[in-house]
Amino acid sequence: MSNFIDIGSIDDIPARGARLVRTHNGDIAIFRTAADALFAVDDYLPGKAGPLSNGIQHDNKVTDPMYNWVFDLASGQALGADEGAVQTYPVKCEGGRVLLAASAVSGAVAAE
Repeated sequence: MSNFIDIGSIDDIPARGARLVRTHNGDIAIFRTAADALFAVDDYLPGKAGPLSNGIQHDNKVTDPMYNWVFDLASGQALGADEGAVQTYPVKCEGGRVLLAASAVSGAVAAE
């Protein structure tokens, strides 16, 4: 079993843009920088920010479109005077395909 799932072509995400992956755990924003680096973070910080996929990306950061919070895409941490963090997920590109960690989209399993 692979630890990553194919979610599409790198060409489906514009440089300095984002695409959304909807999961039963919540929405995940996949960002592509001008240098083709990829980052995957929760699209929302409940009550604090979002949707980050609609934010303005600059370098390895994104500015929240609602409250102007700035988040580091690598760590998920809010920068400056803001406090909080969004969850980050492993993501990579192989052969022009964007691969997201399977754990990011897997559902919770009830205890037996």
